[in-house]
Amino acid sequence: MSATLGTLIKDLEPNWNVKMFETLESPALESSGPWNNAGTGHSALCELNYTPEDTDGNIDIIKAVNVNEKWQTSLQYWANLVKEGRLSAPEEFIKKVPHLSFVEGKDNVNYLRKRQEILKEHPLFEGMEFSTDPETLKEWMPLMMEGRESFEDIAATYMEKGTDVNFGELTRQLFNNLQHEGVSLNYKHEVLDLKQMDNGKWEVKVKDLNTGSDEFHIADFVFIGAGGGSLPLLQKTKIPESKNIGGFPVSGLFLVAQDEEIVNKHEGKVYGKAKVGAPPMSVPHLDTRYIDGKKSLLFGPFAGFSPKFLKTGSYFDLIGSVKPNNVFTMLASGAKEMPLTKYLISQLMLSDDDRIEELREFVPTAKKEQWETIIAGQRVQVIKDTDKGKGTLMFGTETIVSQDGSVAALLGASPGASTSTDAMIDVLKRAFPEEFIEWQKEIKKMIPSYGKHLGDEKEMYELIDKEVREILKIK
Repeated sequence: MSATLGTLIKDLEPNWNVKMFETLESPALESSGPWNNAGTGHSALCELNYTPEDTDGNIDIIKAVNVNEKWQTSLQYWANLVKEGRLSAPEEFIKKVPHLSFVEGKDNVNYLRKRQEILKEHPLFEGMEFSTDPETLKEWMPLMMEGRESFEDIAATYMEKGTDVNFGELTRQLFNNLQHEGVSLNYKHEVLDLKQMDNGKWEVKVKDLNTGSDEFHIADFVFIGAGGGSLPLLQKTKIPESKNIGGFPVSGLFLVAQDEEIVNKHEGKVYGKAKVGAPPMSVPHLDTRYIDGKKSLLFGPFAGFSPKFLKTGSYFDLIGSVKPNNVFTMLASGAKEMPLTKYLISQLMLSDDDRIEELREFVPTAKKEQWETIIAGQRVQVIKDTDKGKGTLMFGTETIVSQDGSVAALLGASPGASTSTDAMIDVLKRAFPEEFIEWQKEIKKMIPSYGKHLGDEKEMYELIDKEVREILKIK
């Protein structure tokens, strides 16, 4: 997100002075790191939580369409950067990998069938296939069908246009390009405090971890894009928008296989349905990953708990984030989210053998010695007061912009990086409303569909999609 915002600013205002401060020694070592997330180009092709079914059996696709539209914005922007030579070798950060949904049980099969029948009529989801036929399922996901005792009441949908994204590589390329364009990148520099001065500008206190000395920088606009570390920094601003917001950290584990014999039997990102009480980010999925030129399989995530807001954070992060202005928001959420609490407790009690048993629901022939456990990134779920009540747990990506537009912050989790371009354009629109009127012309050059709904512009979508996929080498 931060790298995207910096790149957009340099696109629109090349003469603006931009500085970046990062506590760690290089970029993308936390949430954007390839082993810290599933690497899914979130486009709602396979994620069932974006198409909820109500008690009357009606399926709502509004969120799915919205997420896919935002994904198209990212694809177009990346393609434009590749075309301009500002991103190189797109095959290093994005690969074509089919997206599948997989369900078991009669009710779930009926749901998936209805979902596909609705989505396949929409231009952004055209080509989605549905099947309960064992032979077809074996073609789509041979590893998952191997050793399966029964083929009754199982189904899958298949979309060839899915992707695997190495967001770490993409982030590194974006920051390397920004350095060439004159942006000051300061690694091993920790932001300690943010104070707004009488003239509206911000004094940013930064510790140089190389020398131990403190620095003070003055900024007209500050963006806080520190992953789980954003909330504590936002609270330091003391802006009204920082009040009555809390965060609940959720850590994760993945099972990883790198044995070529297993890995080569699977090509796709296969998403199932979340268990009762599980947050959407914990939907089980079996993913083909391409990281540093090597193909792997990843299964999970398994939820865990750590009071840290970042993998490299402090065990006091959660306690430190509780303030007089958000304590009742946090307590209200705790009282409302008992199913989530029970789910997390059950996940914490899982042994390695238990996790392999869950994997066998996807891969019946899975052997413990072929899979290793890795620790994924920390996610901090936003808790805030909404029209749904006090202490509502939010599962999406949240951006907060102060009323005067001088400071913005990124909070939340999935779909996150996949929708970074849309999210950061929205930040610019809210933070710089007057300038944005002029910027729109340039944005439309970089993102041809900007201001339109591609779902309503089938011919435009087909032309843009064809060009973008050729440039990014994912056709």
